[in-house]
Amino acid sequence: MIEDKLLNKWLNDELTDAEKEAFSKRDDFALNQKIIEDSKYFKASEFSKVDDFETFKAKYKVRSSVKRLNWLKPALRIASVLVIGLAIYFTMFMNDSMVEQHTQFAEKTTIKLPDLSSVTLNAYSEITYDKDSWYDNRQLNLKGEAYFKVAKGKMFDVITDNGVVTVVGTEFNVKARSDYFEVICYEGIVKVTSDTITRQLLAGDTFRILNNEFSQDKTEAIQPDWVENRSSFKAVPLKDVVSELERQFNVQVTFKDTKTTRLFSGGFTHNNLEKALSAITQPMGLTYKISSHNQVLIYGNTD
Repeated sequence: MIEDKLLNKWLNDELTDAEKEAFSKRDDFALNQKIIEDSKYFKASEFSKVDDFETFKAKYKVRSSVKRLNWLKPALRIASVLVIGLAIYFTMFMNDSMVEQHTQFAEKTTIKLPDLSSVTLNAYSEITYDKDSWYDNRQLNLKGEAYFKVAKGKMFDVITDNGVVTVVGTEFNVKARSDYFEVICYEGIVKVTSDTITRQLLAGDTFRILNNEFSQDKTEAIQPDWVENRSSFKAVPLKDVVSELERQFNVQVTFKDTKTTRLFSGGFTHNNLEKALSAITQPMGLTYKISSHNQVLIYGNTD
């Protein structure tokens, strides 16, 4: 540190006679003297300024720290890649206990759950559940419509965007469409909760929230009609009836001069599109036209 001060004073021509004598005896005196002599042959830019010794040291420390940080950047990038890679791995491979089953338009399927309960999915519907925790927590998520035959055991929950259905062992149907939530109990006891409404259903009871209106009813059916390839409706708006037809036949229906909020009671089979259209349109005084593949027009008066 003392030698640095002597060098600083020597550069600024501030050495005393005694200090000059001491500085001239240093091992690096000849080298320093040569640097000063050689520097006379360099011409500095008119915009440059020669730093004093303390300023030079400060800049040197900053540059050294920047270099050290630059070494860290590749390491940080590598660490980031490893973290992202591990996240993807755990998401894709460590969560493989989740099971998803779904149906397409005009498709139905029956699925056996780990406890041998069965779920029959109607067209364009989906369930998801965790197979590893099934025996501790029997619950699944449903989008669409499904008919359940639940094996006796712990509580069994069907979770939908419209509400939750809870049972122990029973048979029931759940429809959870956009503005249509319906639960029908065919055997045993079912508890249904939707928003602020909670009901306990016995065999033959129905629970329905359609366009935000709640209603309860009775049925003598022993299973849903759609399981036998027939859709049935009781006082359901025409637009919802036609939405079911679209799912069963994989068609697109448009309306012309038709009031789609009119209520329809009746049904149609799933094996013939023209018969199904006739079963819907004739009782309501409407007409249909199949214009091309998967395109149907329904039109008539607005009475």
